[in-house]
Amino acid sequence: MKNILVIGSTGQIGSELTTALRACYGGDHVVAGYIPGAEPKGELAESGPSAIADVTNGEQLASIVREHQIDTIYNLAALLSVVAEQKPRLAWKIGIDGLWNVLEVARENKCAVFTPSSIGSFGPSTPHELTPQDTIQRPKTIYGVSKVATELLSDYYYTKYGVDTRSVRFPGLISYVTPPGGGTTDYAVDIFYAAVRGEKFHCPIAKGTRMDMMYMPDGLRAAMDLMEANPDKLIHRNGFNVTAMSFPPEKIYAEIRKRVPEFEMDYQVDPLKQSIAESWPDSLDDTAAREEWGWHPNFGLASMTRDMLEKLSQKLLG
Repeated sequence: MKNILVIGSTGQIGSELTTALRACYGGDHVVAGYIPGAEPKGELAESGPSAIADVTNGEQLASIVREHQIDTIYNLAALLSVVAEQKPRLAWKIGIDGLWNVLEVARENKCAVFTPSSIGSFGPSTPHELTPQDTIQRPKTIYGVSKVATELLSDYYYTKYGVDTRSVRFPGLISYVTPPGGGTTDYAVDIFYAAVRGEKFHCPIAKGTRMDMMYMPDGLRAAMDLMEANPDKLIHRNGFNVTAMSFPPEKIYAEIRKRVPEFEMDYQVDPLKQSIAESWPDSLDDTAAREEWGWHPNFGLASMTRDMLEKLSQKLLG
């Protein structure tokens, strides 16, 4: 039986991933790691153990790993893209200095490590249509630079020390559970909140700007399935392209309007978010993930929209 530590368990991905892992492996086998001020609450606090797990404190991480006999670490500590641009030094400290601590603890205690990368690891010079698995990565943001470094450092620890490191390049993740946290693709979550609340949506991304997206249940499954994959079949390890759908703002707006005809949207473009969005791929080629560990999405735009509106309505309106 696995013993898992989720670092960043109360964040945008971590809160749902921790719950999914506990459902799969048992509550007692999944430790919810958090930083002071972001303590687990409700079901997350009650369904299993928790511990303060600050990636900048390697000794603290090592203590948790030994105490709970951890063999697998999901390292989700990071600042999202827009926030990272505002706090670049902190983004590096958490994303890279923190990763170094995680990998050292994993090396010393023989743990497997999942640290997500992102479509942000690509840049303006990357092919934007069906972006290949192996291609040029020259991002222009500190978020993207840190994700490239994440992939390379994780590969280094696998090659040099045999640490079982794995990751996917997440596209924008859309969820009804946790509010947006400062990502470029978060408009695709905000738009659903506006629709359910009966508010006009002011889109910060320009018409025609396509980005890859994924519904959170598929994102959770991608992370868990990769960590369960047969290592003998993995040619790549850190930075698998995974995708489910690609659309511009007007397309998701039209899909929501099929179910909420009175919904209105205009464009109030945020220059920072728009510049980041334009540097990212329009669509990804996820052939490597499909061939090496059987990846496939369960949700497309229509099925995700239907589920998001239903679940958010229950959450916000009762």
